Amino acid sequence: NSIRARLPLLLDWLNREKPDILCVQETKVQDGAFPAGPIREAGYHVVFRGQKAYNGVAIVSREPPEEIRRDLYGEGDEQARFISARIGKIPVINVYVPQGFAVGTEKFTYKLAWLTDFLSHIRKHYHADRPLLVAGDFNVALEPEDVFDPEQFRGQVGFHPDEQALLRRLLDWGLADVFRKHVPEGGHFTFWDYRIPNALKRNMGWRVDYLLATAPLARKSTGAWIDTNARTLPRPSDHTFLVAEFEE
Repeated sequence: NSIRARLPLLLDWLNREKPDILCVQETKVQDGAFPAGPIREAGYHVVFRGQKAYNGVAIVSREPPEEIRRDLYGEGDEQARFISARIGKIPVINVYVPQGFAVGTEKFTYKLAWLTDFLSHIRKHYHADRPLLVAGDFNVALEPEDVFDPEQFRGQVGFHPDEQALLRRLLDWGLADVFRKHVPEGGHFTFWDYRIPNALKRNMGWRVDYLLATAPLARKSTGAWIDTNARTLPRPSDHTFLVAEFEE
């Protein structure tokens, strides 16, 4: 979160791992202040949608993005939570799903509505039998093995059955959880709360970030991993890089 604060970390990771595509969430910067220059100097294209201090999404890619869409609801959508583009032959969607704050609040209701509308968008504009990659911070842990203490958090925001049901509907439409395809066991997380002392060292985390792919693309995946080392670097995000590899 906050791409300007973590720009050195991001540029170092791009240089070291050399991904074809990187999806970033919670950039927390207005479009006019987005640090596109250093990313382009590193050899990448970048498209983004942001707002001041909150939300924000970006797609960084080796190939130039085409067919770019920067909102889920059309013009007037104030929440910078959605961006999509075609990278080469692959449609890519990057989302930052609302956190939800607490069950029973207006923010939680908005989260459920947003997920419902996102599912409708997928059904309307895409086909499960064609390549599609969906990446993002969904702010939902789907299964007990996706959170370090499922009994403690069961029924709370981020691990609530209403959220999980909507995410499962997205998977049932025809998206595969690429990380789980290659790493079926639990105990692997993408987010560690700063408020928990030594959360990373104690592995007290959540898996709330996903790389989802339709069958034609998921079949080409050769591996997936979480870069926990990046979480140990100076000024890290509370999330870390989730990586999937595909054959051409």
